[in-house]
Amino acid sequence: METLIRLLLLLACVNAFAQQPLRVGIAGLVHGHAGGFFRNYLQRPDLQIVGVSEADPTVVAKYAGQYKLPQNLLFTTHAEMMDKAKPDAVMIFSNTFDHKAIVELCADRGIPVMMEKPLAVSVEHAQAIANAQRRSGIPVMVNYETTWYPVNAPIQHTLPKIGDIRRIVTHYGHQGPKEIGTGPEFLNWLRDPAKNGAGALFDFGCYGANFATWLLHGERPLSVFAVTHTNKPDIYPNVDDEATIVVQYAKVQLIIQPSWNWPFSRKDMEVYGQTGEIVTSNPRLFRTRLKDEKPGQPEQTAVPLPAPHDDVIHYLTAVVRRQINPDRWDLSSLENNLLVTEILDAARQSAKTGKAVALKPHR
Repeated sequence: METLIRLLLLLACVNAFAQQPLRVGIAGLVHGHAGGFFRNYLQRPDLQIVGVSEADPTVVAKYAGQYKLPQNLLFTTHAEMMDKAKPDAVMIFSNTFDHKAIVELCADRGIPVMMEKPLAVSVEHAQAIANAQRRSGIPVMVNYETTWYPVNAPIQHTLPKIGDIRRIVTHYGHQGPKEIGTGPEFLNWLRDPAKNGAGALFDFGCYGANFATWLLHGERPLSVFAVTHTNKPDIYPNVDDEATIVVQYAKVQLIIQPSWNWPFSRKDMEVYGQTGEIVTSNPRLFRTRLKDEKPGQPEQTAVPLPAPHDDVIHYLTAVVRRQINPDRWDLSSLENNLLVTEILDAARQSAKTGKAVALKPHR
């Protein structure tokens, strides 16, 4: 009887812990996705924001006023926020260049971290992040909007029907950051090649590389070739606003089309196998066609992904509390995004030289 009581008490404690909101610190506010995060998650019962760190007082005032953030949650440095708020995890909404320094701060304190895409501005920064992760053992994750798209599940389930993948074509982007009304704190660094890595090439090229790395289970490309251009130099004088990346694998060709010149926002893709195709048109809608079927097959609606893979807070909580053990090539994984950075870095180099860049195989 005593043993049963102890077991019940233990289960009650475990259940209570599982229901406690995740204590999250926000590092940086200059990434435009911070606004969407506050709108969508601030009132969530499974999330408690315990600290927000941002050095720019204008940006702090903007967010504090808009989302009624109390003064005791606001810090001017990331280190102070981490040390005083003691979050369970840190979510980064800084410029991409600053990811490295913030991850190193988290690693020094043993705090799991998730940043907005992409991982890094260069292979050197990405390797420094990986070194910090290996030294500390903390989970390091990258958040993409597309990670939580319901269409991801039918894509996986349909692959056996369409045969071995031969071609992947991805389209990502919108009319341009300024054109869609991006705030000045976001626009300023998106147009800075040092802080963004490039322009549309890095901002939206990362999605296609991330998706293909997941779909191909981390297969390394043989080569990367890219062409970039600036169609609107009066708005984006220092970075590209148009890019095409061709990534060649042993038997698959990946075409990534990131752009700040689409007539509308888009994140869709096409996967072609030896015996069929699957094409997505938005986060939920997709259609398939096998080689013996007529064109014009009807679109289908994907069902929501199961928790904890259905949104960023569910996933982050499950990883932090060790309720799941993510696959090394998951869309959010560090391993996946290290390869994404290699692909983007090679694409940037190719666009400068006009030559394909060979990726060295891992030993």
